[in-house]
Amino acid sequence: MGCFCSKKIVTINGERYYEIDQLGEGGFSTIMLAQAIHSCKYYAIKRIICHDLDDQDIGLKEVEYYGLVKHPNIIECVDSSLNASCQPGANFMSEVLIVLPYYKKGTLQNELDLRRIAMDHMPATEILSLFLQICEGVKAFHEAVPEPLAHRDLKTANIALTDDNKPVIIDLGSVAPARVKVSGSCAAHRLQDVASERCSMPYRAPELFNVESHCSIDERTDIWSLGCILYAMCYFKSPFDAVYERGDSVALAVMSGVMTFPKSSIYNEEIHNLISYMLKVNPVERPYIYDVIQRTQDVYRKLEGNV
Repeated sequence: MGCFCSKKIVTINGERYYEIDQLGEGGFSTIMLAQAIHSCKYYAIKRIICHDLDDQDIGLKEVEYYGLVKHPNIIECVDSSLNASCQPGANFMSEVLIVLPYYKKGTLQNELDLRRIAMDHMPATEILSLFLQICEGVKAFHEAVPEPLAHRDLKTANIALTDDNKPVIIDLGSVAPARVKVSGSCAAHRLQDVASERCSMPYRAPELFNVESHCSIDERTDIWSLGCILYAMCYFKSPFDAVYERGDSVALAVMSGVMTFPKSSIYNEEIHNLISYMLKVNPVERPYIYDVIQRTQDVYRKLEGNV
């Protein structure tokens, strides 16, 4: 097994892991590559540092969501624990630890980055096959009991790929009840602030950029993100990534709904129409996940019949 003495060891519910390397870091957490000392299996350990009870509740809620939504295309929680220290006169500090599977193949974004360098576009049928599996995972969130959930941060970097190329939705840190009735400017600002912290701009639905004082938000925020994901699977980046990289206003670009397809596109009008079908600025005009799956299946069958 090698020498563990120079590695940091973390114990979670009696199981000891040694941390090998940092896989990623966000505003609220760090992901570490770790190896279980007993089994030698590799895992990803998510460390969520909590500076107050609200942070801690958010971290524990993420753990709860792993238990609520189980699907082959959604990451599972292997184990979790809460380490808390709150002493008189000391600042509150706690840490939520979540043990997750490790996907050595990386994410869909990693795959697209490699393909972009080689300008190696995936065949349309392969794209739609992967996309349908992602949609099935999203459907599990939208059908959650006792209330529908929305992922709220669907993007290519949050889709892991298994060794046999199965897509798995990861990072449940932004998951929230899907259906929210906003009443008043305070509630609107609060939801908008949460979205700005936890929902990536190039994949964020228009209604989350400028939340109205009296409105209803539902699971169709995820449908917008799915449209951006399908676009990225075809052209390597979200339709609004270029705006983000230039430093221009993504909010204005998204809320205007202006999106173009490359003139030299190798994909046909059916694919373009499917993407446009999801990228409706008005969420009321946006389809639900069932309609997206049905339409994607129709396009897939049509394309497969032409192969």
